[in-house]
Amino acid sequence: NMIKFLLVLAVLSVSSTSVASFVPLLDGGKKIPNLYDCYFNDQIAKQASTAVSKAISAGKKKIEVNFPPVPNVDEVKFGTPLNQKFGKQIVATDLKVVAGYTPGSELSRNLIAYSNVFWAKKIAGGLGASPIGGKPVAVLTTERVIFNDIKNMGPLSRFGIVMSDKSRKEGRNGEAVVCINPGGEEGWERIASAHTSPGSPLVVLNNSYSTSYDLGNKRGFEEAYYLK
Repeated sequence: NMIKFLLVLAVLSVSSTSVASFVPLLDGGKKIPNLYDCYFNDQIAKQASTAVSKAISAGKKKIEVNFPPVPNVDEVKFGTPLNQKFGKQIVATDLKVVAGYTPGSELSRNLIAYSNVFWAKKIAGGLGASPIGGKPVAVLTTERVIFNDIKNMGPLSRFGIVMSDKSRKEGRNGEAVVCINPGGEEGWERIASAHTSPGSPLVVLNNSYSTSYDLGNKRGFEEAYYLK
């Protein structure tokens, strides 16, 4: 009964203008996301959130979600037009980042880090988060993010740094945790033990490091949504 929402893209050669008017279903649909458009029309967000929700419903508590956090991840340092558009129109606007996406800003220099917070916010609904009366969902990261510069955390109940004393002390019973880019899989169980209470979900989001150089993980975390 294991539920997997596994999408693997080995080669992408679709034009970003091919389905410009496409509007994804409420759950994002089951088709492979349209290249680039999916970053701007909520398709990835809806698919990933739906996949997490289904995994939780199936009784999974340790989950992995992995996809490129920006349209041109390999060229993120060069500020491609698509990455700039995503940073300005989506991330800066949605998170209401102080100073926005401007030359030299924290967001422009750390686009992947802030984008991952944006994605954590988007998939929090799949963990039961809601601005009104929802379950608490925390986001923890290993990446450089000035959280005080983010003025719209949406349904996320708190934020912090992975394995910091402060983040560990602030944990609450029953709280779900989205852990951004935690590093080697050998440390995931330790992170789960440090930051979650028994039976509470942990989602590993967009881990950039692999010890196996293969798709997915070898630690038994449910691969709910995987896009490469």
